[in-house]
Amino acid sequence: MSAETDLVKLYSDKILALATNIPHQTRLDAPDASVKRRAPLCGSTVTVDVVMQDGRVAGYGQDVKACALGQAAAAIVGQAVIGATADQIIAGRDGLKAMLKEDGPTPPAPFDGLEVLRPAKDYKNRHASILLTLDALSEAMEKIGQSSCA
Repeated sequence: MSAETDLVKLYSDKILALATNIPHQTRLDAPDASVKRRAPLCGSTVTVDVVMQDGRVAGYGQDVKACALGQAAAAIVGQAVIGATADQIIAGRDGLKAMLKEDGPTPPAPFDGLEVLRPAKDYKNRHASILLTLDALSEAMEKIGQSSCA
């Protein structure tokens, strides 16, 4: 199988559908934290706004300017983040990193939908874009004081 065929498989219909349906694309007016992250290699950027209530994400907004893989990751995170705790966000980020870099297990719920991005493990130049949203969210948790593990 050629590298070109592998790349076409990477951009599956499911990933492309996710990339066109990103939830929570409206920035929040009064977030507890806002974090912008950029992937230096490709220039993708993600800005997240978070409101926490009783230790869980109660409000979320995001501005995503990324490749299809970064957009798909942002869509999956956006679908799962409301109600998530800081610990779940950190575990999701760490699980996604392990899945991509070490072919580790699927990230834990509520971020287990990120499994669809497993084929990207062989494309190291795409990892930073895929990790942007959870990296930004993890930094937001640290800013809010919800986590010391970012």
